Amino acid sequence: MVRTPTYADGVASNTDSFYHRADEARLRLFEFSTTRLVKGGHMRGTVTRRHFLGAALASAAGLGEQAQGGTPLVAQSKGTERLALLGGDPVRTKPFPSWPEIRDNDEKAWSEVLRKGLWCRLDGSYAKLFEESWAELLGAKYCVATASGTTALLTCLNALGVGLEDEVLVPPYTFVATVNVVLMQHALPVFIDTDPETFQIDADKIEAAITPSTKCILPVHLGGSPADMDKLLAIAGKHKLPLLEDACQAHLAEWRHRKVSTLGDLGCFSFQASKNLNSGEGGAILSNNEDLIGVCDSFHNNGRGSAAAGSSYVRNGLNHRITEFQAALLLAQLTRLEEQSRLREKNAEYLTNQLREIPGITPARMYEGCTRNAYHLYMFRYDKAHFAGVPRSRFLEALQAEAIPCSGGYTPLNKEPFLKNTLHSRAFRSIYSAQDIAAYEARNHCPANDRLCEEAVWLFQTMLLGSRSDMDQIAETIRKIQRQAALLAKA
Repeated sequence: MVRTPTYADGVASNTDSFYHRADEARLRLFEFSTTRLVKGGHMRGTVTRRHFLGAALASAAGLGEQAQGGTPLVAQSKGTERLALLGGDPVRTKPFPSWPEIRDNDEKAWSEVLRKGLWCRLDGSYAKLFEESWAELLGAKYCVATASGTTALLTCLNALGVGLEDEVLVPPYTFVATVNVVLMQHALPVFIDTDPETFQIDADKIEAAITPSTKCILPVHLGGSPADMDKLLAIAGKHKLPLLEDACQAHLAEWRHRKVSTLGDLGCFSFQASKNLNSGEGGAILSNNEDLIGVCDSFHNNGRGSAAAGSSYVRNGLNHRITEFQAALLLAQLTRLEEQSRLREKNAEYLTNQLREIPGITPARMYEGCTRNAYHLYMFRYDKAHFAGVPRSRFLEALQAEAIPCSGGYTPLNKEPFLKNTLHSRAFRSIYSAQDIAAYEARNHCPANDRLCEEAVWLFQTMLLGSRSDMDQIAETIRKIQRQAALLAKA
């Protein structure tokens, strides 16, 4: 039986098996090849921030022929028209590009750290260089690299003073870390319903949720597409609330030609294994506010003060530091991020032009202010009424049987059992009364998000690194399922 990949943090629980495990002899449909070593991309000699960024941008100039061309081709299904799920031949017989993509400069950078023996960022220079390079590329004044996207978010909430009896406004359609970090502060995550057309937090519903206890607005640029930052920033300014951008899936995404993570008071990234910029685990905090970034820097380093402070520890804190190994990998991967991002964008646009012509398939809409989508996820809504009533779960099975990796995406985070368990834990019951918890739970209904969670379909960023013919096959597979939907409904 074909293994079904799922994707979530990220993107989901089976990311490791999806990206890294190869089955026997690579003879089955979802056999993803083991890590490949691609020649090129060396970093030679002493690297300065300027030289590094120059090399990174220069490498983006030559997009491969795989993304060229204009008019969509009508891909031909191989074998019979019968769905693979019903015994026919699949549309695809080869895997999509594997992830991570490894080149010689990755091995060289990692080996340099190994040989130098300065593996902690307190002793080495790679973390500092990455912080400077990432901040400059994004147009931010400051960057603090962290151990993960989750630790970046947690560090920021501490810098903003979020704590007991505070409320943080969050979307219900996001990875669990966005909510977990709020709960770790013993604050309450207040869920704002989703705009189903964009999959983003519905900014029009935020003001109604603001109370005297509201401490922060925490939007997520889900899948790499920016949330409506015009409205979010206006609301935050009006109510004098800090805005923390969760850009963990949005590397190089832009709102009105400004990189996300630089528009709010603080912004966070993840470099977890599935991410478009990847070091296995890792994160970063961006800001233009010197005071806030100073607190973040201190907190992520166990509360240490600066050398000029004359004190070892100036506040509470944790060890959220990135390692020199992670930073070196990020510097190497960063040399090709722009090239890969452009390829994803071109393929996504090409695919969207085909999918929007298929009745019952609605690609996620981008807000008018979005000038660049990072496409960590390619998301669309599925309407079973146009597929003979075939439920989404069966549609996903049919896609996977045709060798198209996919997922149904997130479940409603506001309804997850862990949330009730946490709210009724000893710690929370010592802070909030039963009446407080009951009133809070009554506010957290998100009907639009509930519907989205029943309709959503995700494709993954690695698929967008494929060829134009790969995009044609994705579209042709969906057309094939639609043509055979009546048979599938009866099977």
